[in-house]
Amino acid sequence: MSDHTALVVGGTSGVGLATARRLRADGAAVHVVGRGAGRLADLAASDPDLIGHRADGGDRGEITAVAEKIGGIDWLVVTLSGNEGQGPVADLDLGMLRRAFDAKFWSQLITLQAVLPHLAPTGSITLTGAITARAGMPGTAGIAAVNGAVEALVKPLAVELAPIRVNGVSPGIVDTPWWDGLPADVRQAYFAKAAQTLPARRIATAEDVAEVVALAAANPNLTGTVIEADGGARLVSMG
Repeated sequence: MSDHTALVVGGTSGVGLATARRLRADGAAVHVVGRGAGRLADLAASDPDLIGHRADGGDRGEITAVAEKIGGIDWLVVTLSGNEGQGPVADLDLGMLRRAFDAKFWSQLITLQAVLPHLAPTGSITLTGAITARAGMPGTAGIAAVNGAVEALVKPLAVELAPIRVNGVSPGIVDTPWWDGLPADVRQAYFAKAAQTLPARRIATAEDVAEVVALAAANPNLTGTVIEADGGARLVSMG
């Protein structure tokens, strides 16, 4: 059994929730931050062993208050994201792109700064990017910039904050609520087509990616690394 304390910010659904469950199964005490009261209520009902906190990852004061309440934290996992930033660059709404940076890049960096004073010297920070940061998919320049900015933090911070370890995970196509904006039939048709192209020949589950996030958080020999958990999406044309 682990005697570690983990904080998963953005942990009430998708990869964040799957990661919180994985870390708890491995024995850690796991705190989960989410913005929505409804999702936190669902979490309390479905996963009573996870400790929920209502806060906005983009609000430093709220995240600081959560960290102070917890006390010492060994593993910080940040899975904050958004679903904006895509589209052809010629028509890209830059206001939308700024919101995308706020939702993912700035919120992850704000959370990191707020929690850093409460991290154990041998602790870890795991950020979440996406494979668009290094793939050549048309219509993804905006979101690629967001994810590239997140992942660019990893190497310099691994040196600057040592011995605290800093890693990132770069998922590909994952079947999570991120896709809920698409009608179910359109979503499934896209997944089926993408699975035929991916070298792994399958769409990832949140649990697949959570295994990698948990590894990055807990393994004492990993730092300065962005792990590509993308089913091989970076190797093929997904356009």
